[in-house]
Amino acid sequence: MAKPVYLADIRPDPLTVLTVGTFDGVHEGHKVLIRKVVDKARSIGGRALAVTFDPHPREIIQPGSGGIRLLTDVHERAELLGALGIDDMVIIPFTRDFSLVEFDVFVRDYLYARMGIHTFVTGYDHHFGRDRKGGAEALQTLADTLGFRLEIVDRQEIEATTISSTAVRKALEEQGDVETAGRFLGRPYRLSGLVVHGDKRGRTIGFPTANLRIEDTRKAIPLNGVYKVRVDADGKSWPGMMNIGTRPTFSEAMGRTLETHLIGFDGDLYGRRLTLHFLRRVREERTFSGVEALRAQLEEDRKVCSLPD
Repeated sequence: MAKPVYLADIRPDPLTVLTVGTFDGVHEGHKVLIRKVVDKARSIGGRALAVTFDPHPREIIQPGSGGIRLLTDVHERAELLGALGIDDMVIIPFTRDFSLVEFDVFVRDYLYARMGIHTFVTGYDHHFGRDRKGGAEALQTLADTLGFRLEIVDRQEIEATTISSTAVRKALEEQGDVETAGRFLGRPYRLSGLVVHGDKRGRTIGFPTANLRIEDTRKAIPLNGVYKVRVDADGKSWPGMMNIGTRPTFSEAMGRTLETHLIGFDGDLYGRRLTLHFLRRVREERTFSGVEALRAQLEEDRKVCSLPD
């Protein structure tokens, strides 16, 4: 796993190969970029760095927009980047003052002087620095001046759609299309959280559920509905059936909840950390005529969720 390292703790190394971005989701497009960084670093006997930001820049630059829903928190990003071979994930705290730093000052004073740059790898359309002036052409001019190499990665597509964190969020939040999100990510989308007490209503109808409190409230939550999931806890996995929504059959006023029925599990989950991997959307959330109609539908949902992946 890559170590999350803050800017103040990094030391310069002239054999550094790096790339810069938020890398939210570490999706298939990001992976092409990261693998190029790692391959280049290994070929010169250097280190591979991914430089990222926390909080997400949009939270600071567009504070009135309601923020942004994250696909990965900092620790998930470090884990995923490390699995691809990144040595250190360098975190730069993103503040209002930092957002005003010109791109050439950022590259020269933050990256080149404090980390060292042998090769800078960037996406074809990536821009950074104040007013996003740091595009490929401007970066090439700076590379020539400072004496480092620049490598540019072309656009990556799946099914004629450009892979992006925005495309993943749209699939999850607007469409509940966790399968498309999973193809873009290269793995099922996941949520982690602690099991907390609910009203235990599911247990009374034969479907006990674990009520999940998400650890990072900024995480993207798929569209309301019923999902087939894989549930990990304490090194073990179970098939699961998850409902995201307001449970309209019982109460029109209830807030949004995340409830998971672990198929084949019998025991106490309170206080335990679960990780859910979204495999497919089974159906939309709907109102039933009563408890018996709901129970009958849940039986059908459980059959679907019990099938092999």
